[in-house]
Amino acid sequence: MFTGIVEEIGMVNAITRGSSCMQLVIGCSKVLSDVTKGDSISVNGVCLTVSTYTATHFIADIMPETFKATTLSYMKRGNAVNLERAMPANGRFGGHIVSGHIDSIGKIADLRKKENALYVDIHIDDSLLIYLVPKGSVTVDGTSLTIINVFDKGFTISLIPTTQIDSIIGQRRIGDYVNIECDILAKYIERILMKQKTHSDGGLTMESLTMNGFIG
Repeated sequence: MFTGIVEEIGMVNAITRGSSCMQLVIGCSKVLSDVTKGDSISVNGVCLTVSTYTATHFIADIMPETFKATTLSYMKRGNAVNLERAMPANGRFGGHIVSGHIDSIGKIADLRKKENALYVDIHIDDSLLIYLVPKGSVTVDGTSLTIINVFDKGFTISLIPTTQIDSIIGQRRIGDYVNIECDILAKYIERILMKQKTHSDGGLTMESLTMNGFIG
């Protein structure tokens, strides 16, 4: 599990590509301070497993499913990437619950400056709009962000100067693709509601509570 607070901007030092898979060599320093083989590190919001490492980089393998579902397939040597280690049990919860499992690829539709803020419009698949609410949370390339507005094609976020500097979202341009992970709590709620509709007992509802004498 991650929190969406980027620890470090790393760099793609090398790529080995297959037809629908790849291996990344990512240069970094901070996230290597306590790394061990098998650790999870979020790379642009994608939970990857450290297969091997040195004092200056780690290597991760990307399987076909991840290759297909994320922007890692577009990666080039020299690209900057957001990095975050998995959250320790005694760590601070600075962002929100982030699984590192990407829901969809979004596209930067507009960028505009207003005072010290950078407003970013991101277009996403229509099926994800149900999970987004103004003032709710969303993860963009592994960065936990607050939704300013939701519209028919996507959503708007606003970046403070610190986020613009400390994560790659501030380097994005119109037309760039980004990894999107919606709030996992919203997905669980939707699942529960769907189960209530499909099961005859209806789950825990006002009607079932009344029928069983719990409320008058």
